[in-house]
Amino acid sequence: MAGPLRGRRVVEVAGQGPVPFAGMMLADMGAEVIRVERMPGGRAGWPDRHRTDTLSRGRRSVQVDLKNPLGADVVLRLVAGADALIEGFRPGVAERLGIGPAECLARNPALVYGRMTGWGQHGPEARRAGHDLNYLALTGALYSIGQAGGPPVPPLNLVADFGGGGMLLAFGVVCALLEAGRSGQGQVIDAAMVDGVAALMAPFYAMAAAGRWSERRGTNILDSGAHFYGVYETADGRHVAVAAIEPKFYQALIATLGLDAGDLPPQMDAARWPEMKRRLAAVFRTRTLKEWCAAFEEVDACFAPVLTPVEAVEHPHAVARQAFTRVDGIPQPAPAPRFARTPAGMPEPPPRPGEHTGEVLAAAGFTDSDIDALRAQGVVA
Repeated sequence: MAGPLRGRRVVEVAGQGPVPFAGMMLADMGAEVIRVERMPGGRAGWPDRHRTDTLSRGRRSVQVDLKNPLGADVVLRLVAGADALIEGFRPGVAERLGIGPAECLARNPALVYGRMTGWGQHGPEARRAGHDLNYLALTGALYSIGQAGGPPVPPLNLVADFGGGGMLLAFGVVCALLEAGRSGQGQVIDAAMVDGVAALMAPFYAMAAAGRWSERRGTNILDSGAHFYGVYETADGRHVAVAAIEPKFYQALIATLGLDAGDLPPQMDAARWPEMKRRLAAVFRTRTLKEWCAAFEEVDACFAPVLTPVEAVEHPHAVARQAFTRVDGIPQPAPAPRFARTPAGMPEPPPRPGEHTGEVLAAAGFTDSDIDALRAQGVVA
């Protein structure tokens, strides 16, 4: 793979959600990512899952029985020639398997050891099970998302698993690699989804502390409380998104909707926002999505149609930027961000579980007889 991380080698211990996402980001940027799959059978799911498992693209895959001490030794031999390892076990599990930080850093003192958990490596919740929604709940993020008078709304699993989890881990790995390049020493990264979500919530904690953010959900400027920052239904049952915060964009919005600004309350009169939301909703319901897109085409009013994932791939802006690509016939986001001098290449298709076991072990110094013996003992597939 081409990209700014070309020449870096990462061992990824297979997991769910954030760790594969971090592995995808690192692989997209040119790192050689070796995924250690579990035995037997690899990833469960729908038939031929590996072809459509976008998060697994760009890897080489080995299957190792991590519950076998010989399997742990296989991982440690891979670690000896790696720059980083990433794993998503609960605290203490990697240590019990014999591939914890102490064992790995003993083999490779310059190794960056990235640990991804929901709650972190210590604290009252550290050993409890959890998923994205739980981490959102504990940080105040979930409480803050939803309509006035309604319950909190789960924002898919984008915020904790991927933004506050996998992306945080990938960022931590790259930071530690930069430092290791100066010091020659590795270190352990404690990446917790609750910490990542809290970081994403920083401006909202600040606004609350300053008295500029109400705990009454759906009444603030950015949480659907404002009539100029929200989603409206169109005549054909589709939706549009408007985010006309600045006065000039708001004026353009009002004019395009055919409303007389002289008959309206001041934009920032929050007491009148519910009334204005009803007025804008009535106007937007008079035309179809296509008609509103035509009306706003030449207007700078922070307007956008709400597209389905399939439509998003085909939108002219996405096409012009080549924001999506096809890997083995499967449409998916192209690597991001973009680099002027060391651009990322086309991602390779996701591997079949264990597809590269032989070649990866051979590159790590295992002989053919070593590999045959490990296979015979059920240590690798």
